[in-house]
Amino acid sequence: MDKRNKIIYWIATLWLALGMLSTGTVQLLKVKAEVDNITQLGYPVYFLTLLGIWKISGVIAVLIPKFTLLKEWAYAGFFFAMSGAIFSQIASGNPLNKIFPSLLLLILTVLSWYFRAEDRKLISIHR
Repeated sequence: MDKRNKIIYWIATLWLALGMLSTGTVQLLKVKAEVDNITQLGYPVYFLTLLGIWKISGVIAVLIPKFTLLKEWAYAGFFFAMSGAIFSQIASGNPLNKIFPSLLLLILTVLSWYFRAEDRKLISIHR
């Protein structure tokens, strides 16, 4: 991995981790603004607990060394959660500016996944 790719990976990954950790914490704490947002989208409040646990667990999985299969699942979970959040905002008729936080986290997810080091990738061997 060259220096440029390593820098891109760590910037994207640290911002992704910060974003997922902060939103996951806010969801676990059921901050009023989050409760209002999730109910406006038509989801039950208990969904915040599930999202919060998934996000915080995903951050741990992405940041710790080894466990490449777990990292793949975490990246997939982040991708599904953020694309689902974008779709939910659009489907609910909310203004497009409401998708930007989720879109940013989706872009950071893709960048972090794409630029990760070889030892953080799941490698399949075909013979």
